[in-house]
Amino acid sequence: MSRIAFLGLGHMGLPMALNLVKAGHEVHGFDLVPAAIEAAQAAGITIASSGADAVAGSDVVITMFPAGKHVISAYQDELLAAAAPGTLFIESSTIAVDEAQAAHALAIAAGHRNIDAPVSGGVVGAENATLAFMVGASDEDFAAALPLLEAMGKRIVHCGGPGLGQAAKVCNNMILAVSQIVVGEAFVLGERLGLSHDALYDVAANASGQCWALTTNCPVPGPVPTSPANREYQPGFAGALMAKDLGLALKAIEQTSTDARMGRLAQELYATFAAGEGGGRDFSGIITDIRDGQV
Repeated sequence: MSRIAFLGLGHMGLPMALNLVKAGHEVHGFDLVPAAIEAAQAAGITIASSGADAVAGSDVVITMFPAGKHVISAYQDELLAAAAPGTLFIESSTIAVDEAQAAHALAIAAGHRNIDAPVSGGVVGAENATLAFMVGASDEDFAAALPLLEAMGKRIVHCGGPGLGQAAKVCNNMILAVSQIVVGEAFVLGERLGLSHDALYDVAANASGQCWALTTNCPVPGPVPTSPANREYQPGFAGALMAKDLGLALKAIEQTSTDARMGRLAQELYATFAAGEGGGRDFSGIITDIRDGQV
């Protein structure tokens, strides 16, 4: 079993770290937020005095940070220098492709190994160890990381070399965002045409309109009892996070000169949604702004 430094013990990071403990690994955690440290201690995670302290003596370092700038800064300021030679760094934050590649280059230059392994599946997936991991790595490093990823997730896909895990994540979330918007639009249109939510759901869920945004994250109460719509759009996956991920998609669209009009529009709509009350609500809650004509 491995000694693992887990840095970033928020809503996603803490249950991921706990699943590694359940799998028999020795986990030393750290977070800059006192409330996150308190929650991790209460859950039984060993807390280090700093990120560098957690990394020292660890075989593997997993980071789950808010943005790419935090990853690069942490790598440069303390983590890479504190790690033993050849330490495997697993970067599971959702960051830009070029930031993932920059982090990889920094780790390699410091004598370490690095993979990007962003996740999909939300807090429920993190708690139940059913996350999907999209991995950018060499074949050797992917094989080394696989047992750890399998302790936290159900589906692990090797997407290619460094940065390509993040590339898959940004493309996937662009698909999801566009789907969630159009599902919301369809329900609002159905309401105004006199269709009940159940009738529209029963048709679309069993016809060509079927998609995850409908059958799992249904944006209206009733048809899918476990969807955020049945708990007043408590996330789940917050609108602010979707807006952030679409910002990464927009950056990639512009860097590659891709004609992605739906992706651009989704980014615009979610930026508006997140700037209002939608920032802390589940991203499926954008249907309420669609109803009110606010996006």
